[in-house]
Order: sequence, then C-alpha cells, then structure tokens
Amino acid sequence: MNVMSIKGLKKTFNENRLFQHVNIDIHQGERIGIVGPNGAGKTTLARMIVKEIDPDEGTVSCKGKIGYLKQSIDQEGMIENHRVDRDFFDFKREKELGIRSLNVEAENLSGGEKLKLALTKVWSTNPDLLILDEPTNHLDEKGVNWLIRELHSFQGAVLVISHDRYFLDQTTSRILEVEAGKINDYQGNYSAYRIEKQNRYEEQLHHYSVQQKEVKRIEGQLAGLTKWSEKAHRESTKQDGAKEYYRMKAKKMDRQVKSKQKRLEKELQKNKLEQPDQEKAIRFQFQENNSRGKRLLEAMDAGKCYEDRWLFRRSSFYMKYGERIGIVGENGCGKTTLLRTLLGLERPSEGEVWKSPSLKIGYLSQDVHDLPEDKTPLDVLNVVTKEEIFQAKSILASMGMERVHATINQLSLGERTKLKLTRMLMNKYDLLILDEPTNHLDLPSREQLESTLQSFTGSLLIVSHDVYFLEKMCERLFVFEDQRVKRVEMNLSDFRSRMKEKSSFVSSKKDEEQKMLLDNEISALISEISLLLPGDEKLAELDSRLKMLVEKKRLL
Repeated sequence: MNVMSIKGLKKTFNENRLFQHVNIDIHQGERIGIVGPNGAGKTTLARMIVKEIDPDEGTVSCKGKIGYLKQSIDQEGMIENHRVDRDFFDFKREKELGIRSLNVEAENLSGGEKLKLALTKVWSTNPDLLILDEPTNHLDEKGVNWLIRELHSFQGAVLVISHDRYFLDQTTSRILEVEAGKINDYQGNYSAYRIEKQNRYEEQLHHYSVQQKEVKRIEGQLAGLTKWSEKAHRESTKQDGAKEYYRMKAKKMDRQVKSKQKRLEKELQKNKLEQPDQEKAIRFQFQENNSRGKRLLEAMDAGKCYEDRWLFRRSSFYMKYGERIGIVGENGCGKTTLLRTLLGLERPSEGEVWKSPSLKIGYLSQDVHDLPEDKTPLDVLNVVTKEEIFQAKSILASMGMERVHATINQLSLGERTKLKLTRMLMNKYDLLILDEPTNHLDLPSREQLESTLQSFTGSLLIVSHDVYFLEKMCERLFVFEDQRVKRVEMNLSDFRSRMKEKSSFVSSKKDEEQKMLLDNEISALISEISLLLPGDEKLAELDSRLKMLVEKKRLL
C-alpha cells in the first residue's frame, strides 16, 4: 500500500531548477535514504512532502500521519516547553538516549541533547511516515545505535536524508538520489547504491561509445559520398559529350547523401544517447608545515568543570607529531570543551595543558553560524591579491561552490562548512583539530575529504560521530571514560570490539551472580515448603513464588 505518492513534481528555487517531472511512490514499511550533493533539493523535497512549501507543478499526496525531524540542531521550537510538556515525551527513550536530566531547561542542553529530545517528540506522535533530515548529526554512538534499533522495529515507512554512510547502510533498503533536477531510484543500502551507480555509469558510457562509433562510421560514409558527388558535379562541367551522364551521377549521389543523412538524423532523434555525467571530482589539498618533533601537546592531571559538574578530571595524555587521534564519548561528556581547552580557548580547572611553542594549529569548529552573515566567502577568506583570489575561487569551485559573491546568510549549512574548510586549506598547519568536520557535507565531499586527510602528513585530532570517517582516519583514540580522558592505543573498530567483549563479560558475570542469588532463594523456599503440612494455606503462595523464581532463573 502506498503511504505517499508524488506525481509530476516541478520546483524552481531562485531560478535554480530543483525538480523536473518527478514521480515517486513510497510503500508501507519501506526504508528509503535520500542522497545528493548540497543544494540539490533534498530538504526542499521533505518540506514539500510535509506541506511547508508548495511545488510549482504536480501533486504530493500522503496517507496517514507524518513525523518530521528538521535538519537544524536548533530544535528549541520543538522542545522549548520541555518542562511544561514533560508528559508529551517518552522518558524511557530519553533514558536510552543518554539525556542527563529530565529537569534541565532546554537552553542548558547541548546540541546533541536537544536533538535527542526532538527525536523523542517525533516518535511520540506515532507517525505512518517518518521523515528524518540528518538525524545523526550531533548524536553520539549510543544515540545512533538506539536510533538504528528503533527504526528496525518501527512499522511505518521511513525517509532519511543523511550523509552518514554507516547509518544509511544499517537502516535503508532503497536509495533515492537527487541529481540535476531528477531523482534516480536504486534498490539496496548506501554501499549497494554506490556499486550500482558505478555499474550504470559504465553501462551508459559503453552504449554511448558504441553509438558514437556508429555515428562516426556513417559520417565517414557521408563524407566520402559528398566528395564523390562534388567530383561528379565538377566532371559534368568538363565533359562535352557526357555532361548529362555526370549530372545524373551527381544527382544520384546527392540523393544517397541526403538519404543517409536523414536516416542518421532520424536514428539520433529517436535513440540519441547523451554522454553520461561523471561525478564531479571534489579536491581538497591541505598545506603542510614541515616542522617535526616529538610531542606536540600534553595534558598533565588536567580537569575541567562547570559550576559543580566535572566533565573530566585527573587526566594525563599526550599527542605526537604525525599521529591521528579520534576523540570518542557520549553527548555532553565534554569533547568540544576538551578541544577548546587544548587550544587554549578555555583554561583547565585543574592540572596543566602544554603545547609546543612552534605548533601551528588549524581549528574547524562545529558551529557553522559563527561566520559574519553580511559578508561574502571572499570577504571571509580575506583574499586580496589576484593569486589569492584565484586560489580561493579554485578551491571553492572544486568543492561545488560557485556563489563566491553571495552573502553568508544565503549559503546552506554544507556550503558554510566548505567555506570554513577552504579557510583551513589556504594555510600551513602542523595540527588540524576538526570538530564534526563531516556535518552538513554531502557524501562526495566526505569521501574526498577522507582521501585528502589520508595524504596529509601532519597531525589530526578529530571529534566525529561518523563511524566510517573515524575508522578510516584515526589509529588511536582519546576516550572519555569514568570522568577521565584516556589515551587508547587502538583504532575505533578494535576499541568497539573490546568494549563489546567487556560488556558481554560484565553482563555474563552479573548473570552468574544473579543465578547464585536465585539458587539461594530457591533453596530457602524449598526448605520452607518441606516444613509445611499438606493443606497449609501458605503452601500455594510459596509454591507460586517458587515457580516464578525457577522461571526467572531459566530466562537468565
């Protein structure tokens, strides 16, 4: 059964054609990912589905209730009455998501916690169609895994706009690619989509090449016939007694040329293939400082607290030149605060933080709203010379940004992130500190950023909820655990495996302890029952209790 149908959809925004004759059917229970470059119209499509904006042409019809989580982490509109509307939320979900307190005012919550609360509000409406726009932005691993489990058990249809490849792989079985005004439909998750997209490109390129060879063959024949025709016309003017013969010959060749030309034009008009577009190559190239040494930063018994709440304390760790380290921990544990402390933007509440005096750091903050709204990208980059302007325009264009004269308030979140990355690219750094660098980046930009960072020979310190990104980039971790920051000599994949084993061991140990307690209680009950006489009114009660304990032990 269809839960949503789009017929003949057309939409133009600021003279940019986003959709042209789009048709989509979404069936009950489907799990669909929507992908495409920044500015392609993914969020616009979602807003048309929920009737926030109207299409220029076509219809969007939905059956049942729609739940919609917007992209921006500024969710105050959804959660500003958190205390007043506390009965509205599913507090069991809030606990699973790791929200630290149900009594905290919305303005005091972190971006990730606001997003989690917004998610609980969307779930609570029990929608038939769930639309999630970048739901994993600012979610920690615990929150992402919770959301994956919830989507697996959700009975309705799901539309997910996301640049998180791991999340798309785990939650979707169909991909809609928004590209150049069209929507291309692929079966399978994100990884399957990438393979099928490449296969389609190669197949289209093959058919196009075959047709071009045939066109060249026929054009070669036409050129030959045209030469013969021109020669026949020339001969007809030279031969006294054979003029008529050569004129007839020339006319015959003219007819052959015209006939072949018409057949070719008719064939191309009917079956002409356009050369398939290859994905636009995104190019990042970081400038590097060649200075080298041993340790570039170190924390010694460092800690940080706000009012009476310690984020971390008595933490000692270090980082060497050339190392790539990821920072992991739950939302609200203090990852961004740790970065700001290491940068010297905030002072530690205890202990010391040391940085090499010659260290040059590039910092990409998580906030994309900290750029001057009335400035243009070129103003922000502070480029003056022709060479600087050319370099800036080249880097921006390579990332798919052509609007260098638009003001910041006209740029999408992804375009703002690309601008901040460009500002980093134009400098030489020993250490790049990246706080959620893939947030708002489209998928091709994420993959190219990975490739570029892998070739960067400096040091990397990264906070990210993108599992694939961290696994590729970082060989070591700083882990928030038990209110301390610990250096771990393994990558994220190995660390997650170790934590699962540890969790399994702890769970197994708890089960054994629980079984021992149950065995003791069962033995005590059996002894008590053995002392009772038949017909004693307590016998039925104790027997029922015994059966309950035996069943409880069986389930462990």
